Amino acid sequence: MTHPKLRAQFLLALLAIGATTLRAAAPAGSTDLLNGKDLAGWTLVTNPAADIAAVCHVTPEGAVAVAGKPIGYLLADGTYRNYKLHAEWRWPVDAAKSSNSGFLIYVGSGPIDPKTKTWPLCIQVQTKPTRAGDLLPMAGATFAEPLSTKPGAMTPQLNRREASSEKPFGQWNECDITCRDGGIECTVNGVLQNKVTGCNPGTGQIGIQLEGTPYELRNIVLTPLD
Repeated sequence: MTHPKLRAQFLLALLAIGATTLRAAAPAGSTDLLNGKDLAGWTLVTNPAADIAAVCHVTPEGAVAVAGKPIGYLLADGTYRNYKLHAEWRWPVDAAKSSNSGFLIYVGSGPIDPKTKTWPLCIQVQTKPTRAGDLLPMAGATFAEPLSTKPGAMTPQLNRREASSEKPFGQWNECDITCRDGGIECTVNGVLQNKVTGCNPGTGQIGIQLEGTPYELRNIVLTPLD
């Protein structure tokens, strides 16, 4: 029979392991774009330029803590067309309701948004609290499906399909984005929230938006489909 004190110590050890093991092993054929050690493979795009180490740092658990300022975006090396992207993010427990960010898909070398002078040509998968799963064509990007917003809206957007499937502040959310032949499908915590076709651009880099508020990232896993 296990002594109660020893059993309690064992359970505490398991909890400690669970608390520090935040990063999942990438499946065979996949690549975790966050290596859990440093920010190799990422560039910070801001105007004026800023040091990525002053804006992001890797936590002891292997996640990336993002300050959110200055406003801009993280850009991963490489250009992709057909792939699956699994990404996880977490807002602080005391995050402002106005917190904002998103995953940038098919980032092109085309125009910077003339309205904001910040965002690149791309499709954004929104992660703003209560709006995760909305799709935003940015800087002139387009897709075939009609927008939810009126023509000429400051922020054109296709609303998510279902009620919010996000978790409370302080808990990790998961987004799975499938990009194939210029189409994008995204789920948030297992719920299909959006799907579009005919994206222009339909190939490009992968980015992560910084819009002034802190949060954490982990397990940004890319799986090629070609």
